[in-house]
Amino acid sequence: MPPTTMNNTTEKALDEGELASPEALNPESRGREQERQERFKALQARAKKSAQRNLKEAAAESQRLATDPNLLSSLARKQAFASHNLLKADSAAAGEDFERKRAWDWTVDESEKWDKRMTKKEKHRDDVAFQDYRQDSRKVYKRQLREMKPNLEGYEKEKAAAVQKAAMSGGLEVVETDDGELVAVDKNGTFYSTADSTDFIENKPEKAAVDRLVTDLRKAEETRLRKRRDRGKGEEEGDVTYINEKNKEFNKRLARSYNKYTAEIRDSFERGTMI
Repeated sequence: MPPTTMNNTTEKALDEGELASPEALNPESRGREQERQERFKALQARAKKSAQRNLKEAAAESQRLATDPNLLSSLARKQAFASHNLLKADSAAAGEDFERKRAWDWTVDESEKWDKRMTKKEKHRDDVAFQDYRQDSRKVYKRQLREMKPNLEGYEKEKAAAVQKAAMSGGLEVVETDDGELVAVDKNGTFYSTADSTDFIENKPEKAAVDRLVTDLRKAEETRLRKRRDRGKGEEEGDVTYINEKNKEFNKRLARSYNKYTAEIRDSFERGTMI
């Protein structure tokens, strides 16, 4: 373009107040500006989407708090704990007996049940540590009793069959009392077991009961082996030369470093020929 034509164009733009900036005259600058605008629009769309998602999650959390019993119980525990600490602080500030003031909210029966529960809990806590093998066997026996689930339905069926068999053989007589209750009367004393009875040898347990017994025995054996491994007696060892686990590890390090030098001396000690 000739210089005269450019000057005329510039003067016309100045007259109209529409002089373009240097960046606007550069196509590369216009591309960068358009890219920035697109990124800004993408950020705005992402912020809007995040706000909508946060609002939706907040509504879902509010609904879950209103319907989830576990969260409600957790909030109730936290509220009760905070109320407990606040009442304790107020009582200490007023110089009052906190335990006495707290006991006003409970009846005598509730207080006795609570004391009994705490006593049992404290006794159980003290009973956890190993004392002797008799105490340990008693704990195992009590745990087995708690886990035992008797088959009451099968017991009632066997009992009814035994009563019917004894009544048919004449050894048991069923008598109805005045109030309509049925009472079994043993005529010759053979129905109920005594110290000399041997009828139990004819009892044949079910396969499920035998399998349950085998499972319990296997579980007890696994527990015994696990405790043995925990005590460090999993493999056969020689003489015990340590007093605790830390000393045991120290002795092992010493053995790795010096056993090859002291083998002859130790053998002589064992044979009794050491001078």
